[in-house]
Amino acid sequence: MTTGWTADRIPDQHGRIAVVTGANSGLGLVTATELARHGAHVVLAVRDTGAGRQAARRIGGDVEVRELDLASLASVRAFAEKLAADHPAIDLLVNNAGAVLLGPRRTSADGFELHLATNMLGHFALTGLLLSTLAAGREPRVVSLSSITHKNAHLDFDDLMFERGYRAAAAYGRSKLATTVFGIELDRRLRAAASPIVSTLAHPGLTRTNLTPRAWEHRGRAGRVIAWLGLLATQPVERGALPQLRAATEPGVRGGQFFGPAGLRETRGRVTEARLGREAAGPAIGRRLWSAAEELTGVGYL
Repeated sequence: MTTGWTADRIPDQHGRIAVVTGANSGLGLVTATELARHGAHVVLAVRDTGAGRQAARRIGGDVEVRELDLASLASVRAFAEKLAADHPAIDLLVNNAGAVLLGPRRTSADGFELHLATNMLGHFALTGLLLSTLAAGREPRVVSLSSITHKNAHLDFDDLMFERGYRAAAAYGRSKLATTVFGIELDRRLRAAASPIVSTLAHPGLTRTNLTPRAWEHRGRAGRVIAWLGLLATQPVERGALPQLRAATEPGVRGGQFFGPAGLRETRGRVTEARLGREAAGPAIGRRLWSAAEELTGVGYL
């Protein structure tokens, strides 16, 4: 049986600067580790710098830790400004960080529903603020982290912040649909602008990360049981990170390519090209979400 694409196929990354959000644990930690192992200078963009420093010691190699709270536009702006001052060119941005919260509705520092703020709006703003820095990079690439949950989600533009009938699982799915729409629309706009930046996407299938049990903590002991039973259906995080590593590093990847697991309805297994949900692929929805994101974040580009 073929094992398919593995991290050993990552090309030499020496001379490249990579930024990975949420790099202190889970998929982000594996992604940062592999990029550093192959020679990249990796910026660990993390909310908790203490955890980031622990991750940096674990990773070794050429890494640095910088504070970034994607749920705060002020933090996003400060991070981007300092990064661009220190690194006039970056080659790779992996928009990996995510929130999975199955408790009551919560909001960000800017008043946005927290899933949407962290998973999409923060990354939208970050990408825009780093666009010129990326354009100065060598074969620059942006990777957006989707989820299979995006295929069953729907964007309600009359209630993007889910103030009516809030359901946490649905809010997460919406945020990942928004992230997917963003990655595809980013590709369209980069192509139209003849930009050298390539926008790709990936999803990890069902993967065992630290977010999985934490999402059920509000349910107490019963929630912990549900979480750990759910872990039995997941694949290891090292395998779950392969789609985004392929999207980030494989030579010749085209803008708009979307990678995910091949097996059991894209939940596990070797890496292949994944299928977009119908709503994610629509240009009209992409344009509408882009306009909304520009208005909400105050960051306009392309």
